[in-house]
Amino acid sequence: MRKDLCTAIGIYFLLTAQAWIALMQRPRNGGKIAEHRLMLLFYIFITFTLGSISFGAGVKYTEMIWIDLRDSPGGLLPLIEHYTNYRINVLALSVGHIEEWFMQALLLHRCSVIWNRSRWVMVPMIALYVAMIGLSIVVVFQASTGASFYNITIELAYLCIQVGHTIIYTILVTNRLFVMRGRMKQIMAQYDSSAYDAIALMIIESAALYSVFAIIFIVAFGMHSDGVTTLCLLSISKIQAIAQLFIIIRVARGRAITHEWSTPVTAIPTAIAFTETISDTTEGTDTERIGKLEPDVCSDVF
Repeated sequence: MRKDLCTAIGIYFLLTAQAWIALMQRPRNGGKIAEHRLMLLFYIFITFTLGSISFGAGVKYTEMIWIDLRDSPGGLLPLIEHYTNYRINVLALSVGHIEEWFMQALLLHRCSVIWNRSRWVMVPMIALYVAMIGLSIVVVFQASTGASFYNITIELAYLCIQVGHTIIYTILVTNRLFVMRGRMKQIMAQYDSSAYDAIALMIIESAALYSVFAIIFIVAFGMHSDGVTTLCLLSISKIQAIAQLFIIIRVARGRAITHEWSTPVTAIPTAIAFTETISDTTEGTDTERIGKLEPDVCSDVF
């Protein structure tokens, strides 16, 4: 189990380094450096730091149960089942949850950008996000009182909302992209929509990687399969972080779409880089709502 987790940490570190380097360099094909580069660099730094603290605390507790506490009554099983009795594990759980707050906040930001902060989209998404944080705090509080993690039923609700937030985000964003792709084709019969398809596929793949793993976690937790639950608990934040980094790396290297949707179409994009999208400030024709695509302008990284 620890070997698999170390492998995930190694992949996470390599992707973090790649994302950091890519954000510090100018994108290929003459693209501009993202204006929100500092925000993404902060995101990468804080999530990797939190993830490292969580992993380090877990490694320390593994050392404790195999060396310092090896003579404890009952052996290893009670130490694993009641690991929240030790503050170092509460620390690992807490920073792991905070790391997931940042990762879900990035999804919320992306949804806000692609939907131009539409209230009917953002209010439910923010409500889910706030509910997720509230349940997370309850889980950590119960764990800090010494309750066995495997018996904290609120954790199940927390996981369900977290997965639901990710799936809803994926549906909303991909649907928006497909709608705009259809509008572009109406305006330009020979418009190449491969960029939209590539972005949608990238988002779906990223969400699927995390969602499938999280669903396994939910099922294992609900069935009280403590071994699988422990493995998922130790790995889920790393899986989600890796999925997010794949998108950040592609965006930073200029392989995501750049949008500005304020005026009629005048050019066909050839590169990919996410920015501020669809401006629905007017209620006119499809052309007015779609706006212009400019491949070399990057005002808001997705």
